Amino acid sequence: MTILHRAAFVTSAARLDQLPLPGAPEVCFVGRSNAGKSTAINVLTNQKRLAYSSKTPGRTRLINMFGLPDTLNPGEQLGYLVDLPGYGYASVAHQAKEQWADILGDYLRHRPSLAGIVMLIDIRRGVTELDRRLANWIAPTGKGVLALLTKADKLPFGQRKNAVFAVKKQLADIGQLHALPFSATARIGIEEATAQIENWISPKVVP
Repeated sequence: MTILHRAAFVTSAARLDQLPLPGAPEVCFVGRSNAGKSTAINVLTNQKRLAYSSKTPGRTRLINMFGLPDTLNPGEQLGYLVDLPGYGYASVAHQAKEQWADILGDYLRHRPSLAGIVMLIDIRRGVTELDRRLANWIAPTGKGVLALLTKADKLPFGQRKNAVFAVKKQLADIGQLHALPFSATARIGIEEATAQIENWISPKVVP
């Protein structure tokens, strides 16, 4: 059992000022709508319905925070997993898109407790223009990024390696970038992703 398996819902917020005060390390999940963000959170925490996974891309419009309880200090959190709204769904009104962009940008650039960023990219699509724009927000922060290339089971092994190489090249301006193939259904990359996220939350924690 890893510390991620302890995750429990804490709060949802429509704006940054509705979030709890910064404190314990936060690892956020960002990605294009329908890239598999909620599914990744659920499989990494070993819970079926922790993060809401909608069949309608763009449905999740709130920042959702999940706490990782500190079992040695009841009432305290070791850290948080933060599910940010997906971006890029075509039928969402322009004004709503801009509002989400503001929330994403402000959180990524100004949240002092942000320890690491998990960026979900559909391995079959590669880096899109919206992913590139997101990378432009991230790069100046100097935060570490774990790019999960989701739905990796859809490609053979050789193509997965090529996809990882391409993502690293396209996002090279992000200084601390790790990229790996990931599949919730085929359980590809789960252990590696878990280790990276746990290291951001607390390098000294032994699950």
